[in-house]
Amino acid sequence: MDTYGLIGFPLKHSFSAKFFTEKFNREGIGAEYLNFEIEDIQELRHILLFNQQLKGLNVTIPYKEQVIPFLDEISPEAQKIGAVNVIKVERRPGDMYYYKLAGYNTDYIGFKRSIAPLIDPASHRKALILGTGGASKAVAQALTDMQIEWKQVSRTPGNNKFTYSSLSQAIISEYTLIINASPAGTFPEIDHCPDIPYNLLSSRHLLYDLIYNPEETLFLQKGKAQGATTKNGREMLELQALAAWEIWQK
Repeated sequence: MDTYGLIGFPLKHSFSAKFFTEKFNREGIGAEYLNFEIEDIQELRHILLFNQQLKGLNVTIPYKEQVIPFLDEISPEAQKIGAVNVIKVERRPGDMYYYKLAGYNTDYIGFKRSIAPLIDPASHRKALILGTGGASKAVAQALTDMQIEWKQVSRTPGNNKFTYSSLSQAIISEYTLIINASPAGTFPEIDHCPDIPYNLLSSRHLLYDLIYNPEETLFLQKGKAQGATTKNGREMLELQALAAWEIWQK
């Protein structure tokens, strides 16, 4: 039976496992999807050796960048972004020790397709990206390709960054698109949210959260209370998963 899976740590609540298991059952696909919770990226070699039917992997926190040195090939968009969330595994029949790994980034595809219908070119010219991890890089590349100027927001200062403490009324007024690419607010930490001045938000703002569990994070709740348009990451995840499936079936 063909096997697909997810590597990351921790993997308490995996969207991918549920999505693909339901897809396989619904469409009569003879395959399985497994979670591989690993504490060190070096364990990837063991996964590949002891799962000979493994055809593809999704990659999540904290390995989207750490996995790159293990790859034999990387797609142009993943190379540009500097993060990988999908791996296609190719095998040589009869040789259990041979495998070829190709890396892709479908977070980019999912985010871009998901947010595009909500973008008002006249209003959403500048964006704040909350967080600096692998997912934020895909978001940044998508915004660049959509000709939306962006800056990251982090606890520490740096190039093309604001700090959370520096977010003034002028900045919030100018940057009307705000994307949470950090894990803040993910279940079970539902009482947490990025530390931005929510009282300065308005109906001109669009808040997008890559988190899908809970369905409405505190970040989105506070934005909605100020009249902002909001969207969670559920559709992005579904779109990136479907794109991953297309890659694995090539």
